[in-house]
Amino acid sequence: MKAICVKADRGLQVRDIPEPDAVPPGHVLVQMDSSAINHGDKSFLAMPQAAGNPLANRRHNTWGASGAGRIIAIGDHVPVDYHAGKQVAIYWSLCRSPEGIGLWSEKALVPFETCLILPDHVQMRDYSGSLVNIMTAYAFLDEIAADGHKGIIVTAGSSATGYAAASLVRRRGVPAIFVTRSTSSRDMLIQQDVEHVLASEEEGFEQKLGTLAAELETTAVFDGVGGDLITRIAPHLVMNSTIYVYGFLGAKVPVSLSTLLFMGKNLTIQRFSNFESATVKDRSRLSAALRDLEGQIENPMFRTRIGREFSFEQIDEAMAYEAVPGAKAVLAIR
Repeated sequence: MKAICVKADRGLQVRDIPEPDAVPPGHVLVQMDSSAINHGDKSFLAMPQAAGNPLANRRHNTWGASGAGRIIAIGDHVPVDYHAGKQVAIYWSLCRSPEGIGLWSEKALVPFETCLILPDHVQMRDYSGSLVNIMTAYAFLDEIAADGHKGIIVTAGSSATGYAAASLVRRRGVPAIFVTRSTSSRDMLIQQDVEHVLASEEEGFEQKLGTLAAELETTAVFDGVGGDLITRIAPHLVMNSTIYVYGFLGAKVPVSLSTLLFMGKNLTIQRFSNFESATVKDRSRLSAALRDLEGQIENPMFRTRIGREFSFEQIDEAMAYEAVPGAKAVLAIR
């Protein structure tokens, strides 16, 4: 079967790899429909030293973190809900396996805990890149609740993770402010009935953010941007705020903050990783989260925004593709 594999120089190549001759216990074999290319895919492949070993636990050096497909076989000890014929959205990093085959392949072999069961009537392609963003926002909201925060600021408001967060905070009743880079992206979120949205390019942005942050007590910053945006907003954050860094869309520009600001506002900056969170690391909590999300998954805010579809043979073009904020290149496998 065809798969996209990582070469020694961290480039990508379409190869023929053997199909699994058996499905290990706890695993499902999935006929893939489509796989999205995430910003993290590009970053991890470009910075292997910074990202550790991105090929750990991947047979045949196969790649792919998110996708959607249909289960065609299961191993022993897989719950009955995950039976052949079920459509699933998949996020590789939820549970890694040395026997796994990555999602940029015609057939993927993954632990069942990486899969969210989709309703039979939805289009799989609409969820080809969804679960990574949904679970990132879901696990973050669990973590900040445990840390005692009441409200959040989402810096990458128009990203796929920002859209997922917008749906989840509404359901949980968490006060939130969403920051976008443009007024057009702001207006798109407002059209989705998201209440507090600010564009960083609008006049008086910092002052508006500071006023709203104090009013809503948004002491947790969900930051997927970094760079100049954090430099701009930090002086306007509420006392005792924590900036949780999960992404790096603007990481080419350094963050510049005075130590007086840290002392005066008692600010904290820390890393957030969804697959290192308590929600994902605890198998029972992960199972409960996936079940909870199954009941919400048809929310339009959770669908993958597809910028353009590509074939396996167009992988270099797909990796270079830059869409509007939140939209993704998608490998159409079937």
